[in-house]
Amino acid sequence: MRGLNHVTLAVADLTRSLAFYRDLLGMRLRALWDDGAYLEAGSLWLCLSYDAAAGPRADYTHIAFDVSEADLAAFAERAKDAKRAVRIWKDNRSEGASLYLLDPDGHKLELHVGLLESRLSHYRNHPSPGRRIFD
Repeated sequence: MRGLNHVTLAVADLTRSLAFYRDLLGMRLRALWDDGAYLEAGSLWLCLSYDAAAGPRADYTHIAFDVSEADLAAFAERAKDAKRAVRIWKDNRSEGASLYLLDPDGHKLELHVGLLESRLSHYRNHPSPGRRIFD
């Protein structure tokens, strides 16, 4: 396995979701058709696919996007200006700066500053019962 290939999200309103992912989050639109779109964010290929049954999940499942610290701060400012478009679903309590938001269909997203190595380093420096780190 080489890594993540793409993520597909079911969306109830393609136009609304494009406005969120392209215009608000800044992803690059690469393809568009009647009931879907491909967007690009770094090496991530995101597919938005129309599905009338699209809706939120009750569990902790979410997608975390890698952002720089400056970009996270800039997005947080834009999010304040777009209160109706951006809903926060969780306060950050983990290592690294994060902003947890919902997309228009209730998909849980995280904008995160940090890497797996910085998270593991944090856990090594702050051990907790039952957590094991593998090198």
